[in-house]
Amino acid sequence: MTEANPILAQMVRGNWVENRYRGAFAVVDADGKVIFSAGDIARPIFPRSAVKSMQALAMVTAGSIDRFALSDEDLALACASHRGEDVHVEGVVHFLEELGLSKDDLECGAHAPGDPEARKGLRLRHEAPSALHNNCSGKHSGMLSVALAMGAPTRGYIDRDHPVQVRVRSAIEAVIGEPLTEGRCGTDGCSIPTWAAPLEAYARGFARMATGKGLSPDLAAGAQRIFDAATRHPHLVAGKDQLDTVVMEAFGGRVMQKGGAEGVQCGAIRDKGWGYAIKCDDGNMDASRAMVAALLLAIADPDAAQAEVLHRFRAHPVLNVRGLHVGVIEALEGVWG
Repeated sequence: MTEANPILAQMVRGNWVENRYRGAFAVVDADGKVIFSAGDIARPIFPRSAVKSMQALAMVTAGSIDRFALSDEDLALACASHRGEDVHVEGVVHFLEELGLSKDDLECGAHAPGDPEARKGLRLRHEAPSALHNNCSGKHSGMLSVALAMGAPTRGYIDRDHPVQVRVRSAIEAVIGEPLTEGRCGTDGCSIPTWAAPLEAYARGFARMATGKGLSPDLAAGAQRIFDAATRHPHLVAGKDQLDTVVMEAFGGRVMQKGGAEGVQCGAIRDKGWGYAIKCDDGNMDASRAMVAALLLAIADPDAAQAEVLHRFRAHPVLNVRGLHVGVIEALEGVWG
C-alpha cells in the first residue's frame, strides 16, 4: 500500500482540530534536483490553471505575440484566473479586438464574476454574465491568437486534437521534460484538455521557465517575457485581495505564483532559479493557499513586509454566515524545508 501523504495543514474550529489536509510539495531546480519536498512528488496530478503561463508559451511558438503586437497586459491576462472585475473584462475585450474577434469566439462558457462587486454591478445593470466574465477568458483569448497565427480554424480550438491544443501540449512537454499521454488526460473547467504529470515535473518546469535553462532560445525568451508580464501586472492575473496578486505585488517580480483548481499551487523563486508545485490531496483551496504561503515563508527569503503578507494566508480565518470568526485554516510548522 502506498504511504499516505503527510498532513500539511489543518482546520481548527474553536479549540479543536476539525479537519486535517494531506498533500505533497516539491521545490526543484532547473536541472531537476529536488531542493525540498514532502509526500509523493512522483504521482501525476492535474495542474489545472496553475500552468497557464506554460500554456501561454504556445503563443511564443506560434508567433502570435509579435504578429498581433500583443502587450504585457495581454500576456498577463493569458496567464490569469481573473475575478471578472471591470479591468479584467475590459482587458479581454481589448485583447479580442486586437485579434479582430469578439466574445462570441470564446468557447470557455459563461459564469458569474468571482468578484462580489462585479456580480453586484451586473445585477444592477440587469445584465447576464458572458464568456468575458469567465476566469479563463484571457487564456482563451491567447489560444485564439494561436489559432489565427497558425492559420487554423478558430472554431473548436478547445478540442484535444485541434492544432491549438496540440501546440499547447507540445509547449508544456518541452518545459516540464515529460510526455503528456492520452492515458492521463481530462477536461478542465473551461473545456480545454488538462494533462496529468508528476508533481515534481511541474516544479522543474517552473524552474526552467524562470532560468531558461534546458529550453530553446525562443522558449527561454518567451518564458521570461510571460513571467515579467504577469509579475508586472499581478492584478490582471487574479484580482483584489487574491493570493496570486497580493504575493506577486509584494515580491516585486521575484516570485511568479499561480494557483489552480482542486488545491494546486505552482510558481518560481526567480532569483534562486527554483520552481515549486503543491497539491492538497482533497482539493481544498484555502488549505492549499495556507500551504504555499508557508512554503514561501520558508524558501523565498521574504523581508518583513513580504512575510506579513504571507502570514495573512498561512493562517486563514474561517467565518460563519454572521461574519463571526469561528476557526482558522493553517499550515503546520516544521515541514517546509
